[in-house]
Amino acid sequence: MNRFAFLLVAIFCISAAAQAETIQISVSKQAPHKQVIDRPANGMNKNDVERIYGPPREITETIGNPPISMWIYKDFSVYFEYDLVLHTVLQPDNNAN
Repeated sequence: MNRFAFLLVAIFCISAAAQAETIQISVSKQAPHKQVIDRPANGMNKNDVERIYGPPREITETIGNPPISMWIYKDFSVYFEYDLVLHTVLQPDNNAN
C-alpha cells in the first residue's frame, strides 16, 4: 500500500510541475497606443473604404464561399465578405519581439 501511495504522490508532483501558466490579454487591452487609429467599421463597403482610407498597399485574392478578401493598409488589415467589411485587424508593431 505504501508503494502505491508513493507512486500516486510522485505522479501528482510530476504532473503539477509540468503545467504551464497561461496569460490572457483581452483584445481591447492589446496595443493600447494603436486603439486610437481610425479604421473601417463593420458593414462599410469597399468603395467607401477606399474613398476614406485611400488605396490599400496590397489586396489578397478572394477565397472561399462566401468570398473573403483582405486589403492591407499600413496600420490595419480589412477583411471583406463580398463587398462589405467583416472585420478590421490592427497590424503588429514592426519592432515587436
